[in-house]
Amino acid sequence: LYNVCADDHCQRYQGITRSSTQTVRDAIKATWGEVLMYDGELCDARFSKSCGGVYEEFENCWEPKHYDYLVARLDGADEMNFPDLTVEENAREWILNAPEAYCNTNDKKILSQVLNNYDQETTDFYRWKVEYTQEELSKLILDRSGVDYGTILDLEPVSRGTSGRLYRLKIVGDKKTQIIGKELEIRRTLSPSHLYSSAFVVEKQDVDANGVPQKFVLHGAGWGHGVGLCQIGAAVMGEKGFGYKEILLHYFINASIDKLY
Repeated sequence: LYNVCADDHCQRYQGITRSSTQTVRDAIKATWGEVLMYDGELCDARFSKSCGGVYEEFENCWEPKHYDYLVARLDGADEMNFPDLTVEENAREWILNAPEAYCNTNDKKILSQVLNNYDQETTDFYRWKVEYTQEELSKLILDRSGVDYGTILDLEPVSRGTSGRLYRLKIVGDKKTQIIGKELEIRRTLSPSHLYSSAFVVEKQDVDANGVPQKFVLHGAGWGHGVGLCQIGAAVMGEKGFGYKEILLHYFINASIDKLY
């Protein structure tokens, strides 16, 4: 009788075991009444697992509304040192490499603070790869979208956000060509469940004499929408000794933490 799903789209209920420890209770008591604010209003405190190195902006994922505290920054010490990932050449170079960032970690101890056991099976979230044959991809897109594109000839980037995430993607088939978006629709259409993110570049392999690729390789970055707090980056910052206020203000730009009650 509830309109929810059992995935992180609706926030999976994972039991009270970890959320009722003495450490958690102490943290709640110590921060009681503190609220994340910007310009006199509550912040829309979005979060995802891994931004992939640079934050995404709100309007590229949801409705066309800009928040000054949800803007592009590097998830690292030198926050302004990152390329313009809305430019295709920059995004390709960024995604095909693994620049240093707080969320670029494979430290199992840190990851266990953020990821439950079944998520810890995923180790390649910062940079990842997915491969499809022509038959797999054309069937997948038909099944997931309900649209028959026929044989898939190309997946062309149209518009990228500040993290390199695609929010408009052109699917080129021999029966139909169409632009889809935003990022969640792209992730749903190109995966039996969800792609880790829409920050990816496409490599076409084994192109035949008719220009039809027999294989598509998606090289990607990050896990989730990338807006707001990067959970894995925040865990790394905590391990490095940053306090919670420093961590929050690293992700929510020029916000404030006010004690209201």
